[in-house]
Amino acid sequence: MKISAVVVTYNRINLLKRTVDCLRANGPVNEIVVVNNGSTDGTAEWLDTQADIHVIHQENVGGSGGFYTGIDYAYSSGADWIWCMDDDVFPRADCMERLLEHIDNPEIGILAPRRLIDGEIFCHDFQGYNLTNPFSSMYTGRIENSAVNGPIFIAGTAFEGPFIRREVVEKIGLPTRDLFIFCDDTDYCIRTLQAGYKILYVPDALMDKQKFFSDDDWAERNRKKKWKRFYQARNSAYLNHHYGKNWGVKYLRGFINVFGSIATAFFTAPFSKAWSYKDIPVLWRAYRDGVSEKLGKM
Repeated sequence: MKISAVVVTYNRINLLKRTVDCLRANGPVNEIVVVNNGSTDGTAEWLDTQADIHVIHQENVGGSGGFYTGIDYAYSSGADWIWCMDDDVFPRADCMERLLEHIDNPEIGILAPRRLIDGEIFCHDFQGYNLTNPFSSMYTGRIENSAVNGPIFIAGTAFEGPFIRREVVEKIGLPTRDLFIFCDDTDYCIRTLQAGYKILYVPDALMDKQKFFSDDDWAERNRKKKWKRFYQARNSAYLNHHYGKNWGVKYLRGFINVFGSIATAFFTAPFSKAWSYKDIPVLWRAYRDGVSEKLGKM
């Protein structure tokens, strides 16, 4: 059995080095694949000196484009299981061993580890999708506040450690690369479930996650994330339109979400650097592109 780990990185060389060291300590991993999305911080030069890493350099096509490339390579090179992650998660030495305890069930298409920040559970995983009620969240049964002490089936996880069976890739293909960032993992999980596979959350398979923005106030945190808002709004609208079961979910839910952001921009722009009036047409374009399923890099 061949296990390939796929890491997508962009301008975070120190975090990448830690992730790679953690993967080297996970004995069952046969191959480490790093997709470098056009880093300019010395990442490319360092990667080219690492004899035990298969390196793919490409332009910055976002996380979704990185996982598209990495999974495509791992699948084509014969991987039976593909372990995907960003460069800001760090699998503990026995993480892979804990995941491998659950691979014998052919119904399981993806295994999801538990992530920790400063020793506390960090979890955006959830157990279902609401595709019919536009006035509530798409995601149901969030497990972040639940006492999960053993493996449970879930409906969605992040591209921060999912362990993907080869047959899933064979059946549903690669991630949707034109999403750029945000929602590519949710999209892939939905497609996995629609193909008849299950996703299992394994709480004793542990990964540590880097903590960002810990000392920032609301305004500074939102200012730093400002460039991401277009993709977050557009891709959320895309998911609702693409998978929604009725007109309300396809069009109204995305509009409600974007309207909330537009209102925030309108009322806070005069007082905070986190938002500006220029954000409003960008957010409206994001909604229109999402429901038109017009993807790609902005």
